[in-house]
Amino acid sequence: MTDRRNLFNKIWDLHTVGTLPSGQTQLFIGRHLIHEVTSPQAFEMLRDRNLTVLHPELTLATVDHIIPTDNQARPFQDVLAEEMMSAIEKNCREFGVTLLNLNDKRQGIVHVVGPEQGLTLPGITLACGDSHTSTHGAFGCIAFGIGTSQVAYVLSTQTLAMSRPKVRRIEVNGTLGRGVFAKDVTLHVIRKLGVQGGVGFAYEYAGDVFDRMSMEERMTVCNMSIEGGARCGYVNPDQTTVDYLRGRPLAPQGAEFDRAAKWWLSIASGPDAEFDDVVKFNAADIEPTVTWGITPAQSLGVSEQIPTVASYPATEHTVIREALAFMELKEGQPIKGLKIDVAFIGSCTNSRISDLREAAAVAQGRHVAPNVRALVVPGSQLVAEQAEREGLDRIFTAAGFDWRAAGCSMCLAMNPDKLQGREICASSSNRNFKGRQGSPTGRTLLMSPAMVAAAAVNGCVSDVRDLGRA
Repeated sequence: MTDRRNLFNKIWDLHTVGTLPSGQTQLFIGRHLIHEVTSPQAFEMLRDRNLTVLHPELTLATVDHIIPTDNQARPFQDVLAEEMMSAIEKNCREFGVTLLNLNDKRQGIVHVVGPEQGLTLPGITLACGDSHTSTHGAFGCIAFGIGTSQVAYVLSTQTLAMSRPKVRRIEVNGTLGRGVFAKDVTLHVIRKLGVQGGVGFAYEYAGDVFDRMSMEERMTVCNMSIEGGARCGYVNPDQTTVDYLRGRPLAPQGAEFDRAAKWWLSIASGPDAEFDDVVKFNAADIEPTVTWGITPAQSLGVSEQIPTVASYPATEHTVIREALAFMELKEGQPIKGLKIDVAFIGSCTNSRISDLREAAAVAQGRHVAPNVRALVVPGSQLVAEQAEREGLDRIFTAAGFDWRAAGCSMCLAMNPDKLQGREICASSSNRNFKGRQGSPTGRTLLMSPAMVAAAAVNGCVSDVRDLGRA
């Protein structure tokens, strides 16, 4: 009999421990990632209840959110940051959890190091106390961001109580145009479906475009599923997935890997798989994309003008007016040419080696515009090492970018990397909410790393295609 279940429901069923009186599923969590910001309270909850970490071998900790990316001498100048660092060091030591600390060459952003180390595998369930845990779905697993109390629950029981979402298949077919990257694809999807469009859904990304994407590109798309309201997002495992994972330190090895790979490929959604909804997009309709407002859905192609309030449904008029006022933009104004003050290349969305290569290709032989502060923050120490072997750091510094150590940096600015006042930042990160980058009045324009580099050298929002790149 044909299995008409999609990959999401196959994995959910395989990890179901039971059904709770609430109707929720008690779901076994195969991998757990933690960091220094959402874990201290969780460990205290365990101590208060005299509990242990049930499976410390299934948990991996790193430090990323609050660490400085320039001066990392201890103790940190920020007292709260130092307290959080000391807490995760103590907690991991006492509870037997492996910690990738600053002196560990594997350290980096949690959603970079998990895949990099081969901890993220197809067919598993994965949780982390961070919104962008959906990143890991690129490998054909189901990955959830959770709250601090849920972190404690996973640590102590290796399970979560969850309601099963519906599954929407998002197909993008055709060929992406010149200068269009994975970041543009995900911003386009969010623009069309809205920041609430995915509520109650898991997203399955499929079609020609995702089939051709590298694992790093798939991670970028899955990373921003949460920005479209989805509970998670994933891509079915294929040979690209298998090739990426082969030889990773925490992945299966030798004959065991070959057996695992065969199973990974077998669990993908089949041609008869059923979905609750299917949405299709044409790759040719996507151009380099920039957000103009205060949600990731408020975006437009770089050749377009700021939309009018009247072009939106009446129910959205208030928030559109709010966005226009906050960003100090006018209806009909071109987004291209908008001056910037800061350029940030980094975050769990776009800080991998391929992102840095694309940005460096734009920066090479050029220089950051006067009065623009530009920084590049690799996603992990291993990414930084690779970039330095390839000379990318020298390209960036020669162009006037500041080359930093691995960390979350200006994505959420829980560290010294912050916007000041009303600065406008061209950012490769994932959120453009008010205050997201450290200043309550700072303004964020989301775009691909290549587009950030183009904005940095021109001093304004620019079309990367005009620079003869991509």
